[in-house]
Amino acid sequence: METQETIVTKRSLSLNVALMAMCAGLYAIGSFITSTIPSPWGAGQFRPAVIIPALFAVIAGPFPAGVGAALGTLIADSAKYGRIYEGSLLAAVPGNFIGFYLFGLITKKFTWGRFVLASNVTLTLANLIVATLYVTLFKIFYLAEPKYLAFSSEAMVAYILGLTIWWFVTMLPFVLIVTPILVRAVSMAFPSLVPEDVRINSLKNELPQRTFSLALLVPGIIMVLIGLIITLTPVGSQMIAFFKEPTTILVQGMFYISGVVLTALGLLMRTRRIMKFTKS
Repeated sequence: METQETIVTKRSLSLNVALMAMCAGLYAIGSFITSTIPSPWGAGQFRPAVIIPALFAVIAGPFPAGVGAALGTLIADSAKYGRIYEGSLLAAVPGNFIGFYLFGLITKKFTWGRFVLASNVTLTLANLIVATLYVTLFKIFYLAEPKYLAFSSEAMVAYILGLTIWWFVTMLPFVLIVTPILVRAVSMAFPSLVPEDVRINSLKNELPQRTFSLALLVPGIIMVLIGLIITLTPVGSQMIAFFKEPTTILVQGMFYISGVVLTALGLLMRTRRIMKFTKS
């Protein structure tokens, strides 16, 4: 006869599997919708759907979010290419798993400050892992593509960092602005599924405006400065030598546009209190 502890453990396992499947399915659908919007670097895609595994990392914990993100990205990439996509297996799957597992670990004892920390750390680390594995393991070692084999070490580093930065600046506003709204909505609709500290912070505590504002302002200002460096220093000429002029212009525009948007959102959040949560 099953003990009460065994029944609770089975229920917990079943719930985790269900949450994992939901995370994977929603992330796959969201990622596939924007899969045709490429980065200026000619690789990688626009992916605001990262709000899905970020949400599950907060409400379900590290493992459901990590596995859900890994499976979701594989499904989306494979659907796009019509086969099990090797680039996703070698780069996106491990990067997404590590990133959103870490997100869940950081927010395990939930506060909004930890959420901001997790957003920045996860998006930096996960995107760096994906970009590095995509270029080195997939493009160079697995496919041996001549274009990538011809990269100098400087060009390879620039390409990897460029992909990482582009993903980071296009994902961060969605995670910081949309995910808290989703966390609050889930806390209200399904309180029994949400950890107590998440429920208390999302329903009763206001978002720390200064923290969220700085989390957008600082990357925004850095993006603008990088754009100016490309424009006003020999870095721009070096990039043209590596990637040709059209790509360099696109990348330069990316830094300016992303920087201005992030800075504007940070200032708007600070001055107009657009993300104020009312206390229950």
